[in-house]
Amino acid sequence: MKYRLIPDIPGFRTLDKYILGKFLRIYIFGLLAMIVIIVIFDYSEKVDDFMENGAPTEGIIYSYYLNFIPYIINQFSALFTFISVIFFTSKMAMQTEIVAILSGGVSFRRLMWPYMLGSFVIASASLVLSLWVIPVSQTESNKFLAKYMKKNPQLRYDPVVVQEVAPYEYFIVQGYNPANAVIPGVYHEKYNENKELEAKQEAKNVTINPETKVWEADRSKKYTRVAENEFSVEPLPHYSETPDIDERELGQIKPLVKTMTIEELNAFREEQVRKGSKSVAIIDVERHTRVSYPVSTFILTIIGVALSSRKIRGGMGMHLGLGIALCFSYIMLGRVTEQVAMGGSMEPWLGAWLPNIVFAVIAVIVYHKAPK
Repeated sequence: MKYRLIPDIPGFRTLDKYILGKFLRIYIFGLLAMIVIIVIFDYSEKVDDFMENGAPTEGIIYSYYLNFIPYIINQFSALFTFISVIFFTSKMAMQTEIVAILSGGVSFRRLMWPYMLGSFVIASASLVLSLWVIPVSQTESNKFLAKYMKKNPQLRYDPVVVQEVAPYEYFIVQGYNPANAVIPGVYHEKYNENKELEAKQEAKNVTINPETKVWEADRSKKYTRVAENEFSVEPLPHYSETPDIDERELGQIKPLVKTMTIEELNAFREEQVRKGSKSVAIIDVERHTRVSYPVSTFILTIIGVALSSRKIRGGMGMHLGLGIALCFSYIMLGRVTEQVAMGGSMEPWLGAWLPNIVFAVIAVIVYHKAPK
């Protein structure tokens, strides 16, 4: 029995099945090839650390690479959607199949139907990966890397973290790392309206109770202002405090938010808004990007079909070159606008959606010119 990638669908013609089948097959084959290449290079880079730290083979395969693959798929999804469309559409154009289809009474708009259906399948899968699958898989792969890698670039923590827990009141955490059971230094500082230090409590070798979330230390010191530039010092036998700080906030926000599902991200955002945190822009950019990136699949597909459906001098090579240049332009524009939005110089939604807006305009232009 011959396997069919596209089942029988009412109203779906043989031409539609042909185009959709070609589209998805080339897309899947390209992604699989890219996954194999990236996994080989990644393993060759990390194999020494894996061997030195005794990483089990099953853990490398199932705990790390099985969780790393969804990230690769989503990262290169738009690129291979574009390349797949251009590759086989350009081949059809070179063999005058596109001309024959249009001459047979099929409109260019009707020709787009199987392409858009394929884009819908890919975009839906990308959306599910972005919102739910990748955050969970990133968490698992990061845990594995933290255990078996000397230096894990995915887990980054600033040597000094400053959190504003109330107006003129700050928590300063020094040397935090979740791999360590003890925090070297914690400082609780209170200022007046003139930004002058009024009181400070410091504690060394602080531990966090995972159940009660209480921060504890055997001893601490309390400094109280008694005059200008003069403080009284009071040694305390025990330090115990429950600050309004989520332990996750002590790490860098950018890698942290990528490990949260959309529900966790929304809840985390509400918490940061309540605290008046400056990280809200980073969270909003991440939220919008998770939706805008899958949507780009439709835009890049329209551009790809419109550009490659013409028979031009230079053939498929010219189509592929132009397509790859446009795709990388989209990716670079997205990276730039995201960073600008995270810095607060642009609205988060605009930073995430601006590349789609720009390329949607390009898609409309080339789509209207294509039938001519």
